[in-house]
Amino acid sequence: MKLIPDARRVLVQSFAFWFTVMGLLVLLVPEVVYALTGLDMDPYVKWKIAVGLLIAGTAGRLVRQTSRAWVQWLRMLAVAALIIIFAVQTTWAAASSRPLVAGAQTSEVQILDQAVPFLEVWEGVELVAYRDIVGVWTICSGTTRGVVAGMRKTRAECAQILRAEALEYWRGTARFMTRDTLATRITTSRGVAWTSFAINVGIASAGGSTAMRRLNAGDILGSCKAMTWWNRAGQRVVAGLVNRREKGEYPLCIA
Repeated sequence: MKLIPDARRVLVQSFAFWFTVMGLLVLLVPEVVYALTGLDMDPYVKWKIAVGLLIAGTAGRLVRQTSRAWVQWLRMLAVAALIIIFAVQTTWAAASSRPLVAGAQTSEVQILDQAVPFLEVWEGVELVAYRDIVGVWTICSGTTRGVVAGMRKTRAECAQILRAEALEYWRGTARFMTRDTLATRITTSRGVAWTSFAINVGIASAGGSTAMRRLNAGDILGSCKAMTWWNRAGQRVVAGLVNRREKGEYPLCIA
């Protein structure tokens, strides 16, 4: 296999080549960081930056290249900076204090602000990695992603990890909710209840549950009651799950 005749020029100053490389790095580097530290990057920001860079790389095939490498790199860095700024600002705006949908009573920020301390109470906070009951290394409020023996976190780092996971579970569960549900039936406290419920039972289970069907049908009280049915591990009722449902999530759900 032979290199193309102008391979050196491509490596030095090609728009298409370097934007493609940057796009792939944006997708891959956060995965490595996550595997090593357990800290995750907002997937929406990551996706927007990577797509923006790959689009810029494709468009770069049509741009006349300058013979001055420093000018070319300045152009590339400026475009990359604009893509990153745009991705961060638009994602933050989407998860700002604006309502979930037009007319909604709450926002993601309000839900997360209450969900984190609520979940810390029910999940607990462990600053040093430990093995859970099935032998999986765990830290903070039950996170297992990228956790290894000897890992330590500060309280602030645990809160950051929990907030990111709560956002992931809330958004995953919200995809099962109708627009009417998001607009008229989700209060901040009910959003916290559903976030906690999804973290405990899983997004797919929460989304396909009777509780979700009742919620989307407008039966809020029946929906909250159906949440309390999820109190078993295996085939037996677990006191901790009964307490979590009836003393934690249910009061928030009906509020």
